[in-house]
Amino acid sequence: MEEKAIVNDVLSSTKASLKDYEGAILETENMELRQTFQNLRNSSESFQYELFKLAEAKGYYTPAQKVTQEEISNVKNEVSNL
Repeated sequence: MEEKAIVNDVLSSTKASLKDYEGAILETENMELRQTFQNLRNSSESFQYELFKLAEAKGYYTPAQKVTQEEISNVKNEVSNL
């Protein structure tokens, strides 16, 4: 299997795992178990970001177009007004 395919497969799997951790966190009453899921999610998010940066550097992934500061401010305002 070629490296690009492996990297993209791991990225996809990691994204799916993050969704699963989020679901488990939301449904877990036990605080110790909830914290464990949160720690696993945080570690997975860090791993996903590092792998994303590697994929981007190698040209395996092209991120969405960068947004302007004005667009960021607009989204912040919209979210804070919810």
